[in-house]
Amino acid sequence: MSLGVTGYAIAATGFFALLAVLLIGWQRRLQGALLILAAAAGILWALTLAAQAAWPERIPLFLAFPAELLRDAAWIGFLWGLLWQARPGTPSSPADAANTDPGRPLILLGVAALLLILGLSIYLLLHSMLPEAWMRGDVLLGGKLLLTLIALLLVEQIYRNTSREGRWAIKYLCLGVGGIYLFDFYMYAESLLFRNVDAGLWEARGFINALVVPLIAVSAARNPRWSLDVYVSRGMVFHTATLLGAGVYLLLMAAAGYYLRVFGGEWGKVFQVVFLFAALVSLLALAASGRLRAQFKVFVSKHFFNYKYDYREEWLRFISTLADETRHEALPTRVIRALADIVDSPGGQLWMRSGGRHFTQMAQINMAEAGHHAEPMDGSLACYLLDTGWVLDVEECRSEPHRHPDLRLPDWIRHSERIWLLIPLKQGQELLGFVVLLPPRAHRTMNWEDRDLLKTAGLQAASHLAQMQALQALSEARQFEAFNRLSAYVVHDLKNLIAQLSLVVSNARRHGDNPAFLKDAIGTVENAVERMNKLMLQLRTGDPGRDMAPVDVALLAARAVAQAQGRAPMPELAHNGAPIPVLADPERLLSVMNHLIQNAQEATPPEGEVRLNLRRDSRQAYLEIRDSGTGMTAEFIRERLFRPFDTTKGLTGMGIGAYESREFVRALGGDLEVWSEPGVGSRFRISIPLAQEQEEAPLPLAEKQPDHGQ
Repeated sequence: MSLGVTGYAIAATGFFALLAVLLIGWQRRLQGALLILAAAAGILWALTLAAQAAWPERIPLFLAFPAELLRDAAWIGFLWGLLWQARPGTPSSPADAANTDPGRPLILLGVAALLLILGLSIYLLLHSMLPEAWMRGDVLLGGKLLLTLIALLLVEQIYRNTSREGRWAIKYLCLGVGGIYLFDFYMYAESLLFRNVDAGLWEARGFINALVVPLIAVSAARNPRWSLDVYVSRGMVFHTATLLGAGVYLLLMAAAGYYLRVFGGEWGKVFQVVFLFAALVSLLALAASGRLRAQFKVFVSKHFFNYKYDYREEWLRFISTLADETRHEALPTRVIRALADIVDSPGGQLWMRSGGRHFTQMAQINMAEAGHHAEPMDGSLACYLLDTGWVLDVEECRSEPHRHPDLRLPDWIRHSERIWLLIPLKQGQELLGFVVLLPPRAHRTMNWEDRDLLKTAGLQAASHLAQMQALQALSEARQFEAFNRLSAYVVHDLKNLIAQLSLVVSNARRHGDNPAFLKDAIGTVENAVERMNKLMLQLRTGDPGRDMAPVDVALLAARAVAQAQGRAPMPELAHNGAPIPVLADPERLLSVMNHLIQNAQEATPPEGEVRLNLRRDSRQAYLEIRDSGTGMTAEFIRERLFRPFDTTKGLTGMGIGAYESREFVRALGGDLEVWSEPGVGSRFRISIPLAQEQEEAPLPLAEKQPDHGQ
C-alpha cells in the first residue's frame, strides 16, 4: 500500500468519526448542517483520492477534480455562513460581534466563489467536447488556486472580525482549515508554476487533512451557536493525553537508550538498562505528582473545553464526598475536603457558630488550630459575606481593597500567607459559617466560573450543615424531653408517697398507742420504702419502670378497691373470681388503677356511685371504671385530658396522671379509652393483652394494708 493510499484512508477515517459525532449532536440548525456537509464532503474527497492513488492507471488525476470542487464548495459554504451569521445587527449575532460589517463585500465574495465553482464544474463536464487547444490543465490549477485564496480570505475575515474574547472559540477552526488551504495554496502554486503536480506533496495531503480533524472537533464543541451538542469527556481527554504523552516520552527514551547501546561500546548495554530504568522511574514520579496533574488539568481545561469544569463530574464528586462516611470523618471535615477538591486545594478550615455570637473553628485539614481566634457574627467579615455571598480571594482583597470598600479583613487573615479563599456558607438569610482554603497545588487564576461553582457548592454544603445542626438539636431536645418526663413521673409518685406518709404522721397523734395502728403504719412505711427504692432505680436507669412479670389483674383490682375504701363514694368491684393474667409491672399497674379510681371519686358526689367491672375475652383483659359524677365534654377529652401538665386541680395536681396512665397501658400493648357526658358521668376502659399460656400463673400478691395516700 502506497503512502498516498494510507494518508487518504486515514483522512477518510478521521472525517467519518467527525461526521458521526456531529450527526449525534446536531440540533437541526443551518450552521451545524453546513459543517456536517463539509465533513461528508471530506470523506468523499479522501476516498476518491485514495482510490486514485491505488489505481492511477484506471483513475487519472483529472477525474479526481470533481471531489476537490465538492470539498471546496462545502468548506467555503461553511466559512461563508459563519461570517454571514456573525454580521452585526442579525438576531443570531453574539455579544462579541464583529467590529465591522462584511456586508456587500461578503456577498460579492460568495458570488465569486459560486461562479468559479460552477465554471470549473462546467469545464469538467464539457472537457471531452472542447477543442484540443482548450483542454489545458492550467485552467483547473488556476481555478483551484483562486478557490484556495477565497477560502483563506474567508478564514482571515472570520478571525479578524471576531473579538479577542470570541477568538478562543474559533481559533482551532481557523488554524485547521487555514492550514489545509495554506498547504493547498503552496501545492497548486508550485504545480501551476512547473506545470506538474508534485507527487510527494499530493500524497502528504491525506496525512495533513487527518491532523486537522481534532482541531475542527474542538471548535465544534466550543461553539454552541452552531447547535452541535458535541461533548468530549474531560476525563477521557486527560487520561488519553496522559497516556499519549507517556508513550511519546517512552519512545524518545527508548530511542536514546538504543543510541547509548549502539554507540556506548562495551558499556552500551549497561548504559541502556540504567537509562531506561531511570526514565521509567522519572515518569512514574511525575505521574504521581499532584502539582503536575493539577497544572496539566488547568492546561487541558483552558485550551480544549468550552467550560473550565465538567459540571456533572464535579457535582457528583462533591455530593459523593459529602455523603462518604467510609473515611470516618465528621461532616464538617468532609465539607472542607469537598470544597477543596474543586480547586485542587490541599486543605483548609471550617468556621461555624456554636450557639454564641462568634464564629470559631470547627474542623481543619492540613492547617494548624486557630487557637484563641474568634470572628464575631456582627463583624465586618461576617456581615460582608452575609450581604454579598461572594467567594473572596484574600490576595485580591489585600492588593485591591478598593474592590471591596466595605470589607475589613481580620488581622489573623490579613497577616497570613497561607489563606487563599474565603467561601461563605449561607442558609437562607443566615450565615452558618465560612470555609478558609489553602492555596492550590498549581497556581491558578480565579474567574467567574470558579467563583460561581464554589458559591453554589457552598450553598449545598450549608444545607447539609444546617441539617446536621437540626438533627443535633432534635437529639438534645429528645434527651431533655425524656429527662423531663422521667422527672415528672418521679415527682408525681413522690407526691403520692408524701401524702401517704403525711396521713400516717397526722393519725399517729391520735392513734399512737393503738397496736393495730402501729402495725398498719409499719406496713404503710414498708410500702413507701419499697416504692421509693423503685424510684431510685428509675432515676439511675432512666427507665420509668419496666419490671415486667405475670400478674393477676383481678387481685390488683381488688387491692385497689380496698385501698380506696376510706373515700366516698366507696367503689364496688364486679367480677366472677376467675384469674385474669397479664404481663406488666404490678406496682405501676396498681398505681394506674388507684389514679383512675381516685379521679372518679373526686368527680362524684358522696351519694353517687363508682363501679369497677372486670372481664376478659380470648385475647384481652378489660377493666371498666364507671362513675355518676360531673362528666366531661368531648372537647375536654380531646384537647386537655391527656395533655401533660394541664390540670384542673390547681396547685394540688401535677397534670400528668391521666397521660402517664395511658402511656403505660399503651406500652403494654393495650389502650385506655374514655366515654363521658356532662352531668351523667364517665367511663374509663383499660384493655391489656392477656399473658401467654406459660405465663398465666399469677404472681402471688400479699394483701397489704390500705395505701391511704392513693
